[in-house]
Parts: sequence; C-alpha cells; structure tokens
Amino acid sequence: MLRGTFTALVTPFRNGDVDLAALEKLIEAQIAAGITGIVAVGTTGESPTLTHDERESVIRKCVEVARGRCTVLAGTGSYSTRDAIEATQRAESLGANAALVVAPYYNKPSQEGLFRHFKAIADTTKLPVVLYNIPGRCGVDIGADTVVRLADACKNIMSIKEASGSVERVSELRSRLPDAFTILSGDDSLTLPFMSAGAVGVVSVASNAFPSQVCALVNAFQAGDTKSAEQTHRKMFRLFKDLFIEPNPVPVKTVLAWRGVMSGDVRLPLCEMTEANQAKLRKTLDEFERSK
Repeated sequence: MLRGTFTALVTPFRNGDVDLAALEKLIEAQIAAGITGIVAVGTTGESPTLTHDERESVIRKCVEVARGRCTVLAGTGSYSTRDAIEATQRAESLGANAALVVAPYYNKPSQEGLFRHFKAIADTTKLPVVLYNIPGRCGVDIGADTVVRLADACKNIMSIKEASGSVERVSELRSRLPDAFTILSGDDSLTLPFMSAGAVGVVSVASNAFPSQVCALVNAFQAGDTKSAEQTHRKMFRLFKDLFIEPNPVPVKTVLAWRGVMSGDVRLPLCEMTEANQAKLRKTLDEFERSK
C-alpha cells in the first residue's frame, strides 16, 4: 500500500537546463533520511515548464538512482486525457512504480468527465494510480462520490493525494473507501490533522530540505506516538507555512540553494523570492535550526 513520506521532488536547474547531477544528490539524501518514496515531475518539480524529453530524463534518473530503495511515483496528469495516458504509459516503461495523476486543470470537466478521464488512464496501465485532488490549482474538485466510483471500478486506483485543505473531506473519504485505499496529505501543515482523520502519510514539499524531520513526524504517528508527532508538527509548523509565502517551489529551492545543494533557479513564469520574503524565510529557518 502507498503509505509513508513521499517527497515531491524539485527539479534542479543550472544555466537553463535540468541539473541531473544535483537531482541525483538530492535523491540520495532523501533515501539516506529514510524517505518512503519520491515524486518526479509533479507540481513541485515544475512539470508545466519541462519539455517531454526533460520529464522523461527526470523520471529515468529517479528510477536509476532509486534502484528499488524507495518508491518512485511519476507525475503524469494533464488536462488532455490522451496526453495523460501517453505520459503514464511512458512512465511505466521507464520503470516508475506508480503514477500520480492530477485532476484536469483549466477545462473544468464534470464529475462524469472526471470519472471517465481517470478510468481511461487506469485502464491502460498496470501501474498503481494515485489520484491528486487540488481544487485550488485545478479549479475542479474530484468529488467523494467520484473517488468511491473510481476505487470500485479500477482496482489499480489505490490512493489519493488530498490537497483540498479539508479534514472533513478526509474523514468522509476514509469512512466510504476500502481500507486498502490510502489517503495521503497534500499539505505539510495538515499532515498531522489529516492522519488523525485517517490519512497514512504525506506527499511533502518540506521534505526536500527536511526529509528526516518529516519522516519522523509520519513514523511517530504511525507507531502510535502521537505526542512526538505533535511535537514535531509544532516545531515545523511555521516552516511549513513559510515554505509557501511565495509560489511553490520557489521558497524550498531557495532554502536548498542557501545550503549549497543546488541552484535556486526556477523557470518563468516563476521567479526568485522578494528580499523581504527571503528575510522572513531565513528568520523562520534560523529559529527552527535553533529549536532542534
């Protein structure tokens, strides 16, 4: 089952190109910290600005470096069902372990359209499929009824990354879905409350820079040590929030650049953080480091 801590990997750039050497080092650091899995070319990986060839090269590198030591999810969603099918099949051929498929964005399909879209993708792959519900970005919500229909109709649709921000939504899904169908938090700041309502992990942005700490939170809760999980959540909460004071992944890339892990470069239409927000983020980071 898909449970634990999955890092939504950033895509490092240098001089305008994908920096595969920096990506390899990032993946190795994730594995060393005990991460469950990595997500290639998701939102945090700036997938909308990558070419098809670049997306394939990132997925290929993730599979090569992971070598079975962690799960590799590939972001294969699109507002075109045909494109999503092709991307999912390509990810399967490259050796990805599962596909993370975001709801179609911009064209706002009906719930019936969403059902047919995800079913069409699932029917053409043997990969486990993780639905990705993020209505704030997509402009459409994968309704609970639709998730239940998909779980019943497609046995390889096995999980959902839930980024609606609603604990009530997690509670409803958990009460209506089979136990084997897992729910993952799509927001670092909501991992603890979501797990309290039935989620079993997180697809994390923060774990790019703080993998061991995010793993510790998730592992503690899964082990029944809710006190330790809450303590970690409290220590990291401000950091979780400030990693989103500007559009993701700009802040987390900025932290990684400060550490010398990679360039902080992002691709337009994203751009560097303002000086004021950099100062705010650095202050939060310094406070967190002193609290450890």
